[in-house]
This record gives sequence, structure tokens and C-alpha cells, in this order.
Amino acid sequence: MSAAGSDTLVQQVVERFGDTPDPRLREILGSLVRHLHGFIRETRLTEQEWIKGIAFLTAVGQKCDDRRQEFILLSDVLGASMQVVAVQSERPTGCTESTVFGPFHVEGAPQVPNGGDVASGAHGTPCLVRGTVCAANGQEVAGATVDVWQSDDDGLYDVQRPELQRAQGRGVLTTDAHGAFWFRSVVPVPYPIPTDGPVGDLLRTTRRSPWRPAHLHFRIQAPGYETLITHVFRTGDPHLASDPVFGVRPSLVADWPATGEGQHELQFDFVLHRTS
Repeated sequence: MSAAGSDTLVQQVVERFGDTPDPRLREILGSLVRHLHGFIRETRLTEQEWIKGIAFLTAVGQKCDDRRQEFILLSDVLGASMQVVAVQSERPTGCTESTVFGPFHVEGAPQVPNGGDVASGAHGTPCLVRGTVCAANGQEVAGATVDVWQSDDDGLYDVQRPELQRAQGRGVLTTDAHGAFWFRSVVPVPYPIPTDGPVGDLLRTTRRSPWRPAHLHFRIQAPGYETLITHVFRTGDPHLASDPVFGVRPSLVADWPATGEGQHELQFDFVLHRTS
């Protein structure tokens, strides 16, 4: 097919979606068609390569279940998840940066009082986590919901342990009248993202490391503020520069100093973007 014929084909496909009632969906589909066809032409993709690509995506879908989302993992390692975060995260200077949600969040995590134990049996080095939630102008945000989740000392989340009958390493707290929260847990450790599926095959084929630097996940919500989804990473982690999901931001790296008696402590303050 000539270049002119290829252009005609692209236009025909875009026009077939022209009657899509939702204007945003129509815009997205049109852009997707143009970029997909452009990719095929730029790389001069063969039919065999296209079939291999379809087989790969089929395998990704077959690896998904209610405890594992391989498509999120694929999105993460391609940097697509962080690109979506980037285009949606134009916040005022001083607000805490967002990063990827990750595949291991679970809705309905147990409520934990301030000072409570989020580890709930997850093994690891004990730590105390303290933080505050405030607005960019310094106003304390009382009653904010702080959803936290992490892996254990083996680098595994509770959803990766089918033998567990209850949540571990996750909980939901509420900030007090001064916007503060605090809880006991275990020190996070580096861990490899799951490599037993097609995404793992992709990393091995391209000689990329699967190791994520140690971190805690946070989702913070409060009325009148934009929801914040972020991590806090450990200073000095050897994988900070090679995070396979591109989630590290310098502003999210913090010290986890030892405080004696085998315990560590993290102090990190979060700044939300006010929307109303």
C-alpha cells in the first residue's frame, strides 16, 4: 500500500468512529487510531510481529485475576502509568508529588486508630511512622483519610500470600484535629515486581531489573482536596535510580533513621492541593 493509501486507511478508520456520541471517547479513539497506525508504519511491523504482540497481550490478560492485575504491571513498566500521573498532576509548587498506584491496593482495608499496628503480623524490623496532612498554605487538614499499604520483610504483599486469612501491612487511618497521623509497622524493603508472567518475560528479554526500591504506599483523601496517591521511599536504596515502574521522585525520598532497640522511625508530611 502506498503512503497515500495508508493515509486514506487511517482517515477511513477515524471516520468510522465519527458517530461516537461521547465526544471525549471519540477524541481518544481517533488519536489512538492515528498513533497506532503511525507506529505500525514507522516500525514497518510484519504480520508475524503483530501476531506475537497479540499473543503477548493475550497472555497478559490470562494472568489477571482478582488478586493480580498484569495489565497494571505492564502499564507500569512501560512508563505509561507515570505518564498518566504526570499529565494529571499539575499542582501548585509545594504540594506532594504523585506516583503510581501499583497493583496491590485493596479497597476496604481495616480501620486502624492512630498509634495502631498496620503490620498486623507482617514480619520485619519495627518502625514508627509519623506524618501530617496540610494544605499548601499550611492549614492543617483534620479528618483526612490516610490509606497505607506495604510489603513485608520478604518483599511480599498480603494479597501475594494466599494462605493469609486477614489483611497485613495495610490499614486506613484518620488524621486528628491537627492533621496528624501515626502508626506502627515494619521497615519496607526492596522487592522485585512479579516476574512469573509475561511482564517478567519482557523484563528478562530486555535485560531490565525487576527490583523496586523500598517504599510505603499512601492514598490520602479529604473533602475539598485532590486525592493524593504517592509513595515514600528510603534514602540510600540501591534501586532508586532503576525503579522498573519509574515511580521515584527525589521529593519522595526520606530518611528512616534507627531510634534504638532495633526500631526505626519515619517522619513525612504531605501537602494536598485544595480544589474548593
